[in-house]
Amino acid sequence: MSYYPSQPSYPEQPGQPHHSWQEPPPPSPAPPADPRREIRALSDAYRRLRRVASLTALGYFVLFLFLSAYAPGLMTSRITGGLSIALLLGLLQLPVTLMAVAAYERSARRRVDPLAEAVRALSDQSPQGARR
Repeated sequence: MSYYPSQPSYPEQPGQPHHSWQEPPPPSPAPPADPRREIRALSDAYRRLRRVASLTALGYFVLFLFLSAYAPGLMTSRITGGLSIALLLGLLQLPVTLMAVAAYERSARRRVDPLAEAVRALSDQSPQGARR
């Protein structure tokens, strides 16, 4: 005699969980989209993006100017042969700026563009957007 029944004592439907802990949570209704909130989120994301990119590129240049003015001994010290720290930092200005631009573009695609699409979709759905 087996302690386990061959057939479950509860009705089981294929693809349906049969324990309360297996049940997925009920879907929460999506809150109605507020265009002002979406526009504000887009504006905040774009402002943050501009600040980070600007401070990266300009911050490096200001650091270079600050070191040139207040640490001439450091800037004129040689690394090898005719390569000084000032020349190396000056040559690195272009790659740092290009990396700031690349980070700006990548971050814009990942964070700002989806918000812009949401605002665009809201404007297409609104009665004012239908007049375009």
